[in-house]
Amino acid sequence: MSDSVAVVWDDALLGYTMGGEHPMHPVRLDLTMRLAESLGVLANDRITVVKPTPADEALLTLVHDPAYLEAVRRAPAEPGIGHGLGTDDNPIFPGMYDAAALITGGSVEAARLVHEGRAQHAVNIAGGLHHAQRDRAAGFCVFNDAAVAIAWLLAQGYERIAYVDVDVHHGDGVQSAFYEDPRVLTISVHQTPLTLYPGTGFPEETGDPDKALGSAVNLALPNGTDDSAWLRAFAAVVPGALKAFQPQILVTQCGCDAHHEDPMADLALTVDGQRASYRALHDLAHELCDGRWIALGGGGYGLVRCVPRAWTHLIAEASGDRLDPATEIPESWREDVVRRGLRARPPTHTTEGGYTGFAHWDPFTESRVDRAILRSRRASYPYFGLDPDDPRD
Repeated sequence: MSDSVAVVWDDALLGYTMGGEHPMHPVRLDLTMRLAESLGVLANDRITVVKPTPADEALLTLVHDPAYLEAVRRAPAEPGIGHGLGTDDNPIFPGMYDAAALITGGSVEAARLVHEGRAQHAVNIAGGLHHAQRDRAAGFCVFNDAAVAIAWLLAQGYERIAYVDVDVHHGDGVQSAFYEDPRVLTISVHQTPLTLYPGTGFPEETGDPDKALGSAVNLALPNGTDDSAWLRAFAAVVPGALKAFQPQILVTQCGCDAHHEDPMADLALTVDGQRASYRALHDLAHELCDGRWIALGGGGYGLVRCVPRAWTHLIAEASGDRLDPATEIPESWREDVVRRGLRARPPTHTTEGGYTGFAHWDPFTESRVDRAILRSRRASYPYFGLDPDDPRD
């Protein structure tokens, strides 16, 4: 059972809008919060909705170069300013600096509330912009709110922070921010970089060899991986590494673009599989760090059929009051989707009937997913003193 839960939200977060037909459309956030409200998730007595405030320069420069911050400020008036801004992935839009700073401030506020004990869990679905680098925008991400929140926690004295990223894309920006810091363990479960942006996240990326070897774990899964195979892989790699690391606090990036209908990737999870992944993360937070859990959003481009359902389940999971898989979507929410002129057919239920059972991994099987598991374990497990070939580790 969860204790107090903070949900960071304000309609001002919808200002992070890259315009036109850009996949990162803020309607996905609006529909999520409306669905959570219409299903009574936000009415849970344990949930408090908290308004974010923008991250100031002192916070942002924990991760980002001051010259980059200045470029983001000036970009609307100087579209050729560089730093990854003004590309198809990262178009310049009015108010970009303020919008990105507000999302980052929201993730830092989530971290602050958990750190201070005012919330056991905190959720910021607008966060999780994990591709932004120290001096450039990348992959729809202007500021790396997850990295800034982790850097803020380090400044509060934490010695072991675990970051687990289940977005279909590798969490490259967070990994690079802490690749030389043994206090932060980054774990990313993603589609193979051979077939998907950003082309990083191979299992052999295990942390700086001189300063933090073993501080990064990468589990790169083959195209077509479904619920059961994904959960089998997660269970074979993630808990063992976390238990060996013994984090004091858990930060997760809960991107839902591993969904089988997502237009930008090639994994095959259902909403049921994503729901199961959030439960696994929640359980690990309670098992390993007294429930201290900061859950961020991330990717997810099924604006109607995936993101609102997945992240409503995330909020419900954090609250300790899970939604029944058979729960019907309110007709009022579905009518709202139609009124907005969105092309996708609105779903009728909160889940899809996906099968989330799985057999635990052993080293004697030869599926593509099992080979990916073994490659990840053999690259990273020895640094934790674990036997990569022993399924008991």
